[in-house]
Amino acid sequence: MSNDKLRLVGFIVNPIAGMGGAVGLKGTDRRDILEKAIFLGAKPVAPIKAEFFLRELVPFKEKLKLLVGAGVMGEDEAEKFGFKFDVIGERKEETTAEDTVRIAEEIKRRGADILVFCGGDGTACDVFKAVGETMPVMGVPAGVKMHSAVFAVTPQAAARIVTRFLFYGLPLQQAEVMDIDEEDFRKGRVSAKLYGFMLVPYEPLLIQGAKTVVPITESELRNQAAIAVYIIDNMDPETLYIIGPGTTTKVIGDLLKADKTLLGVDIFQGKRLVAKDVNEMQILEHIKRRKTKIIVTPIGGQGFIFGRGNQQISSRIIWQVGLDNIIVIATRSKINNLKCLRVDTGDPELDAEFRRKKIRIIIDYGVVVEMPVE
Repeated sequence: MSNDKLRLVGFIVNPIAGMGGAVGLKGTDRRDILEKAIFLGAKPVAPIKAEFFLRELVPFKEKLKLLVGAGVMGEDEAEKFGFKFDVIGERKEETTAEDTVRIAEEIKRRGADILVFCGGDGTACDVFKAVGETMPVMGVPAGVKMHSAVFAVTPQAAARIVTRFLFYGLPLQQAEVMDIDEEDFRKGRVSAKLYGFMLVPYEPLLIQGAKTVVPITESELRNQAAIAVYIIDNMDPETLYIIGPGTTTKVIGDLLKADKTLLGVDIFQGKRLVAKDVNEMQILEHIKRRKTKIIVTPIGGQGFIFGRGNQQISSRIIWQVGLDNIIVIATRSKINNLKCLRVDTGDPELDAEFRRKKIRIIIDYGVVVEMPVE
């Protein structure tokens, strides 16, 4: 690929992706759930992530031409940053998965060098239906359910991958396209399905990888229990604890004989469950002028402690609670499979603050290790 050639980049935004996260609805694939999310005060997430991505591409915009979805599906963001672009489809107030498929098919037909989409696992499945393994793709993370390996760790990382691929050369690799059943997810069950593979530029430090599940062995259960007992032994009755999703965090609730959710965010005062499966606004209401700590566990294989599956714990909440009041817990086997922790809070300043420090992780009773955030 010669350096003076105008690169053709397909760009699709799923404008409703991620809107269920902060309000605790775990996805917006169904129209009625989207309407409920809006009723609860959900704000668009994907357009903001799309802008983060395009802002990083501005220095290259004279060398690029975009093929964008009409209106809120990419056109609006491309126009805001002054890119050259052609519009595919017609502007619509309400978009559908079928729109994503049609736009992706047309981007493929026009021979784009790469197709970039901003959304979550559902959007990845829609793009997969259209292009399969016939062209390079790159996912800009904006969803609630993020099991697929086609996404960069952040929108800014996606831009770096795309520019390195277009102008400096990166090899392609197969990456899993996964999705889960949202109805099961809302009921506390994870049933992930492999839909297939797409081709992504290979940049291992900037690709999030597929979510992995640590096998539940007897030693794993003992390790989880030891961590939970240590947390419980050190709980202050006057402190609020915002406890995120995950099997390791749920053991804390199990040992306290509290009905903590597996996939939701719950609030304890000391050792007592006071609010279950809460959203961002409910958390903010609870923690007003209260001493608060946040307890989270990294996502297996990815290392995310914020921004994947626990968007209810928003950047507003993290700033209010303070980074020094975050407790990260993880079993030894999970930590052994991670090189670093990651965050994607939607607030670049907060993400940078995390990266300036090493995070302490409780991996057993009284045993703490440190790991960087990258």
